[in-house]
Amino acid sequence: MSDHDLLIVDDEASLRDFLSIVFEEDGWAVQTASSLAEARQSFAAHEPSVILCDLMMPDGTGMDFLREVKVQNESLPVIMITAHTSTRSAVEALKAGAHDYIAKPFDVEELKIIVAKAVERSELEAENVHLRSALESRFTFANIIGKSAKMQEIFAIVSRIARTNSTVLISGESGTGKEMIAKAIHYHSGRRGKFVSINCGALPENLLESELFGHERGAFTGAIRDKRGLFQEANGGTVFLDEIGEMSTGMQVKLLRVLQDRTVRKVGGNTEVAVDVRVIAATNRELQELIQRGQFREDLFYRINVIPISLPALRQRKEDIPLLAEHFITKCSAVAGVEPKKISVDAIKALERYSWPGNVRELENVIERSVALETAEVLTTRSLPETVLFGGTLSAGPMELPEGGMDLEKHLENVGKFFMLRALERTGGVQTQAAEVLGMSFRSFRYYAKKYNLIARDEKGVEGNGETGDEADDDGS
Repeated sequence: MSDHDLLIVDDEASLRDFLSIVFEEDGWAVQTASSLAEARQSFAAHEPSVILCDLMMPDGTGMDFLREVKVQNESLPVIMITAHTSTRSAVEALKAGAHDYIAKPFDVEELKIIVAKAVERSELEAENVHLRSALESRFTFANIIGKSAKMQEIFAIVSRIARTNSTVLISGESGTGKEMIAKAIHYHSGRRGKFVSINCGALPENLLESELFGHERGAFTGAIRDKRGLFQEANGGTVFLDEIGEMSTGMQVKLLRVLQDRTVRKVGGNTEVAVDVRVIAATNRELQELIQRGQFREDLFYRINVIPISLPALRQRKEDIPLLAEHFITKCSAVAGVEPKKISVDAIKALERYSWPGNVRELENVIERSVALETAEVLTTRSLPETVLFGGTLSAGPMELPEGGMDLEKHLENVGKFFMLRALERTGGVQTQAAEVLGMSFRSFRYYAKKYNLIARDEKGVEGNGETGDEADDDGS
């Protein structure tokens, strides 16, 4: 307990001395005050962890001091002590913010337990505030990477609708960051309840119903105790229903009733319980198409589609790729306990050329793999997997003609890119030497390098790698 300070405010010298000895033996740093004036001076000079304060003091009441303390630090625990206990004074003290109220004469061991619990509760509250602050800062717009016009438009929508209670439907391909946007909405909403999420396609209908709404003991085999559902767990907060398009039509009916009535009924129960929950749903499927096939209820769609947000695929906001790459390099380097690596211009260009079917999630995985495997300080094209460099069209195994045919010209272009990049890496970026390695003329190499956008240029548009040569128009010969 040596990290905690105790302030004892009492006009009885013998009690102050006794309590000082008791708590100092347990490792407390103890300050004492015989009047409210001394208590105010001590509190101003060194704010304690806990205050023990007598109700009746020579220059006022402990209630006055309690209120003053709570104005300055609402979370600081104050325990009131008095020889004149009454129900009325106890209630008044607790309403004013006292942690507890104890009457003289008291049991010292009981008082020590009360003080210890006061500190424990205060630290827990402080930790909760810190964790929530950390979560809120994590899901600020500054931490959702995107300078593109599409993402800036989404940030503006989230800012406008966060503090409403309207249901939101977030659509977008897998890996585009739907849950990240949902959390940003929640943590900007001012709602004090939890953010809870569930993947609607990950559980069969009976288990999903139990997870969402809870169940009574004995409702089904294995239900050995009562269970609160996620809607009750998130009371005052947000429920995020990921992949809602995978939800069975039977569950859709039950969810619709919850959204209409704002009540839930546990599986096997007969009682309706009111819930204050904001619902954010997400899908990577076209719900309108599912409606036409009879796989999704139109009335539920209109309930959840009050505020639609459509997230763009990463290939539709390629200007964000350099920012995302730098962000993930910093993040993955920190996790690996290494200095953040740099990334070459050519590697960034390769990332920008790739279509990213797995979107931001795939980009993070690629960066994590590259940071883990690269021993040099800079990530280059050599650090990236071939699927990224060549879109998965270049196979490392025996070449086979795909059953559905192929785009031969595109495949040959990818093969050309592959070996030209490897040649540039082997020769340190010197084009004349790379051309020799591949048995090409310098003119032909430069022509294809420009065509494939393999050569970095400076801000004036001058080719890098510092080579001189014929500046006449290249014809590829």
